[in-house]
Amino acid sequence: MRMDKTQRGWALAAAAILMVSAVIYVLYALGSTQGPRGSSAIGLTFGVIGFAFMIFAALLGARKRVPTWRVGRAQTWMRGHLWLGFLALPIILFHGGFHFGGTLTRVLMWLLIITVFSGVFGAALQHYIPRVMTAEVPLETIYDEIGHVRSLLREEADRAVESVCGPIGLDKTSDAEVRRAGGFTALRAIAASAVPLRTSAAVSAGASAAVAAAPEIILLSEEESAPLRRFYLQEMRPFLEHPERRGQRLGDEQKAACAFAGLQTLLPAAARATLDDLTDICDEARQLQRQARLHHWLHGWLLVHIPLSLALILLGVVHAVMALRY
Repeated sequence: MRMDKTQRGWALAAAAILMVSAVIYVLYALGSTQGPRGSSAIGLTFGVIGFAFMIFAALLGARKRVPTWRVGRAQTWMRGHLWLGFLALPIILFHGGFHFGGTLTRVLMWLLIITVFSGVFGAALQHYIPRVMTAEVPLETIYDEIGHVRSLLREEADRAVESVCGPIGLDKTSDAEVRRAGGFTALRAIAASAVPLRTSAAVSAGASAAVAAAPEIILLSEEESAPLRRFYLQEMRPFLEHPERRGQRLGDEQKAACAFAGLQTLLPAAARATLDDLTDICDEARQLQRQARLHHWLHGWLLVHIPLSLALILLGVVHAVMALRY
């Protein structure tokens, strides 16, 4: 992984701070008759520096919540958050002489350890998941619009099946609702993706179109269309409605390919184009579900990291006040 100039600068500064601190701590520990203590002058200095690093790391959240604060570049703050937050752990260990002490300091140390390692885990996810997203989700759309795009895909699939099987007795989204969802989704999805969703692309083709134009109607007899009708109602539409459910055959690319290949052998050649459309719709639905899952991984770790960070700062203040007072 190549580092940019800002990242290299922070990495070098962090390495220098750690090396200097380690040398000072070793000399201090070897020269102290009572051993390293947090209440000594050097121990207190380490404590102040370590807590200052934690405060700086916590201020990143405040800066994000108040974007009008033009105090340094966002990238610089993020790098500082990562490196100084990581440095807080060894500095605080130097502060306490690698002893956890009483109950409060034990809680603080474990909070710090878990917070730092959750931050490292989150940084690794933020580096890894966007690359996976690019490779595995070429039809990426805006996360908040995934539900709308799924509705459009389901509507398109309904129309494709009915063009071959006739009415299949499903509740329809009203044209007005589809048009509202489709028009908004199209503008957002196309802006977000270099390769827009085929549904969204179809929407953008006309101001009044909400989903892809209805396919050419080639009605099969009830007997000929029975395999497609049964497959769609029992398997494909439930998948389009709830792609997050585990164990669905269409949720796996290879199993889905086998399912559609088997279906092709049961239908006449006139239905092949419809099957191709349904195959593409399932592929898009799988990509949307993959994107949603990756998004949850990318942001879910913050549900642990942020509360622990706040608890760490609050208990750190309590520890500092008690140490100075008593």
